[in-house]
Amino acid sequence: MGRKVVVATSCLNQWAMDFQGNLERIIDSVQLAKTAGAMYRSGPELEISGYSCGDHYYESDTLLHSWEVVAELLQHPSCTDIMIDVGLPVMHKNVNYNCRLVFLNRKILLIRPKLCLCDDGNYRETRWFTAWRKIRQVEDHYLPRMISRITGQITVPFGDAVIATRDTCIGYEICEELWNPESSHIPMALDGVEIIVNGSSSYTEIRKGYVSQDLIKSATARSGGCYLFGNQRGCDGDRVYFSGDSMIGLNGSIVARATPYSLSEVEVVTATVDLESIRCYRSVIRSRCLHASKSQAYPRVQVNFALSNDEDIFLPSCVPIEYSIPTPEEEILFGPACWLWDYLRRSGQGGFLLPLSGGVDSSSTAAIVFSMCHLVIQAVANGEEKVLEDVRRIVSQADYVPRDRRELCGRLFHTVYMATENSSTETKSRAKLLSQQIGSYHIPIAIDSMVSAALGIFSAATGFIPKFRVRGGTVRENLALQNVQARLRMVLAYLFAQLMLWVRGRQGGLLVLGSANVDEALRGYMTKYDCSSADINPIGGFSKADLKRFLLLAKDRLNVPVLGDILGAPPTAELEPLEEGSLVQTDEADMGMSYDELSTYGKLRKVECCGPYSMFGKLVHLWSDQCAPKEVAEKVKLFFRCYSVNRHKMTVLTPAYHAETYSPDDHRFDHRQFLYNYRWVWQFKAIDKAVEKLDCGRDGDQVERSGSTCSNKGSRSSSFTRPSSRSSNNSLTGFTGSESHRRGVEVAPGPVIQDAHSEQDCTNESKHIALNMIVPHYQDQKMESSKSSSSHLGPASEEDRKRRGSTSIFVNALGHSAQKASRCGDSASSTIQYLNNNIQM
Repeated sequence: MGRKVVVATSCLNQWAMDFQGNLERIIDSVQLAKTAGAMYRSGPELEISGYSCGDHYYESDTLLHSWEVVAELLQHPSCTDIMIDVGLPVMHKNVNYNCRLVFLNRKILLIRPKLCLCDDGNYRETRWFTAWRKIRQVEDHYLPRMISRITGQITVPFGDAVIATRDTCIGYEICEELWNPESSHIPMALDGVEIIVNGSSSYTEIRKGYVSQDLIKSATARSGGCYLFGNQRGCDGDRVYFSGDSMIGLNGSIVARATPYSLSEVEVVTATVDLESIRCYRSVIRSRCLHASKSQAYPRVQVNFALSNDEDIFLPSCVPIEYSIPTPEEEILFGPACWLWDYLRRSGQGGFLLPLSGGVDSSSTAAIVFSMCHLVIQAVANGEEKVLEDVRRIVSQADYVPRDRRELCGRLFHTVYMATENSSTETKSRAKLLSQQIGSYHIPIAIDSMVSAALGIFSAATGFIPKFRVRGGTVRENLALQNVQARLRMVLAYLFAQLMLWVRGRQGGLLVLGSANVDEALRGYMTKYDCSSADINPIGGFSKADLKRFLLLAKDRLNVPVLGDILGAPPTAELEPLEEGSLVQTDEADMGMSYDELSTYGKLRKVECCGPYSMFGKLVHLWSDQCAPKEVAEKVKLFFRCYSVNRHKMTVLTPAYHAETYSPDDHRFDHRQFLYNYRWVWQFKAIDKAVEKLDCGRDGDQVERSGSTCSNKGSRSSSFTRPSSRSSNNSLTGFTGSESHRRGVEVAPGPVIQDAHSEQDCTNESKHIALNMIVPHYQDQKMESSKSSSSHLGPASEEDRKRRGSTSIFVNALGHSAQKASRCGDSASSTIQYLNNNIQM
C-alpha cells in the first residue's frame, strides 16, 4: 500500500572531541534503527563532534575530523539502504554553521544549516556559529576532496531546503528553532512537509522536563505531521546534563519516548507512522488548508527512494503513549547521579571522596552517589555491557560483577568526617550512621592538631594569639579561626583523595566532591578554598529547600532511614566553640536571612532580571502581609551587599551540575562582574525614596483630605491604616521611622577600622549600628547580625583615618525599630548591619 513508514530518532551519550567514540555510537544507533525496521534515522545536534566543544569550533582540526567521520559513515556497510542525517559543524564560504547532513547510499542529499542560534542560559552558539539567514534558499557547497572521492559529487545543496522522497516529504529544524516564536515547522507543514526532524542538545533544568514534549505536541497539534526529536544524553564534558528525552510526536500526541535518566550510551526510539493519518488530520482543518494553498514553496531535493513499501499492511501503526514527568525530587535523585557516573568513568579516576559533615548538604551529595550506585546495579542487571566494562575498569578488577549497591558504594565512595573541638557528637554519629547505611568507606579523623599547628606558626611569627568571639576575641579573630578550620579540611580532603586507593591497594586517585548548594553560593556563604572547593559539585545547582524535599524521597526510595534525622537537625558549619556540648552557630542566623528568602532573591535577580530597586518594587507587594516597606528595603539592601561583596567567590566556584535557573555560576551561566561597589549608592537611594513615598501615601485620612504630600514630621508620627492606590490589594504593614531612617546608608568622610564589638541591646531604637567591612575582594566576607557597643562606633579622628589608610571603609547604617524575625519568616532579625567572613563545610 505504501502508506506506513518506520522512522527512528536516537538518544546518544556523546563526548565533546571524542570523534572515535562518537562515530561508534552513531553506527550503533544506525544498526539498532535498521534492526527495528526503520528507513530513516536521525540523532542529536552536533553528534559527530559533540556539542560542548566550545572554542574548539574555531579550530580547523575540528572541522577536518568531523568530515573524516562523515567519510567513515558514508562507507560503512551498516549505513546503506537507510536515509541518515547527522549533526556536525560545516564551514561554507568561510563561515561556520551548525548543520545537519543528510545522506543515502554514499550520496549526500543536503546540508541544512541552523536558522536560529541559542545564546541564553549556558548556550553561546553565536560565539562559534552564524545563523543561516537565506530562508528557503540553497547554494552549492563544494565538498572536501576526501568526500568527493567516496560520493562522486563535487557540490551538494546547502541551505534551507526539504527532501522529497517518492512517498513523503521531510524537513528539518535544529534545536532552538523549535523554541523560537517563528518556528520553521509551521511554514514547512503548510508546504506539505509531513515528517519534521529535529536534532537537539537541550540540557536539563529542574522543573523543565515537560517543555520539549509540550512544544512537540503543540507543533503537531496545530500543523499535523510527525515530529522526530533526537536529544543528547549525559555529560559530554561540561557542567550541564543532557536529558536524553528523545521522542516522536504525531498529530498532537507523543507516540514514542526514550527512557529517562538511563546509563545506556545508545538508545533508539522508533515509531510506525501512517502517512494517511497525517493527511487526513490536516485536510479537515479548513483554515489550515486555506493558508497552505498560498504558502511559499521550499526548495525540494528530489530523491528516488521510498520510506514505505507495498507490504506495510502488516505493520501496526503507532498509538499515543502515557508517561509521567519526573518530579523535582526525582530529577535530583537521578539527574546528578547520571552526570556523576559520566564524569567518573570519563575522568580516569577510581571513585569519589566526600568530606561528610552529617548535615543536609553533604548528606545530599552522599545520597546522590548512592543513587548512582543503584543505577549502575540496575544497568548491569539489564545487560548493559558498556556499564559493566566501565565498572571493572574503575575498580581495577576484570572479573568483577556488581550485584549490591552498598557493596559497590564501598568500592567507589569514600567519606571522611573531619572533627574539631567545635564538632558535636550528634553530627559525628549521623555521619557514621549514614556511611553505614549507604556502605561508603568511612574514616572519622580529628584535625585539631593541624589547626593548632597553623595557629602556632602565626603566633610564633606575630606574637599574637587569636581568640574566638565567645572567648573575648574580635570579629576578625573569630572569622579567621573559622576559616583556618575550613581551609585545612580542603587540604586534608585532597590528601586523602590522592592516597586512599593506595592505602586500599588499588590504582588511581579519587575525585573530591563538593557540597555547597546554590543558595549559599548566591549569598557567598562559604569560605573561599574550603571544602566548597572540590573537583565537582553535584548539588551546586539546587536550593536548600529542594534538597530537603529530595532527602525525604531518598530516605524511602533508597532505604536510608538516617536521612530523616539529618533533616531534623539545624543547618550549621560547626566552626565555633560549643556551649556545654550544644551548638551556638546556625547557618540562617549567620547569614541574616532564611534559605526561602535566598531562593526568592535568586529568582528575582536572575530569572526576572531585577536590580535592587526592581526587587524592592516586587517584594514590597509580595511580602506586604508580613513586612513593612522599611523592612523589605533593609532585606533587599542586605542581600545585595552580601551578594556583591562575595561575588568574587563565584570565579572559583567548583564546577557544579547545572539545575536551577538562578544559578550564580560565574563561568558559564551568570556573566557579571565580580568587583562591585557594595554600597549601591544610587540604587539604594532609589529604594529609600520609594519607601518614603509608600510611607507618605499610607499616612491616613489627613493626607487624603489635604491632597498634599506628607511632611517629614507627619511621616514620623503617622500610622498606616489602609493601602494607597499604588499598592497591591494586600495591605502593607504599618511602620514609623524618622527622616534619618529613610536616608539609608551614609558614608563617613574617611575610612575607619573597628576592631572590637561588644554586646548591646538590638531593640534599642536610639542606637546607631555600624556596618563594618573589609573591602579587598580576596578576603572571605559574609553578612552577619552583630551587636556592637556604641563606645566602639564613633568616627575616628582625621589623623587616625590617614594613618590607617583606605583598606577598610566605615559605613554608618542608621538603626531603626527591630522587627521580629517571625514577621518575615526569618530565623534572625530583619535588621542586619555587619559584613564579615563566612565558612561553610
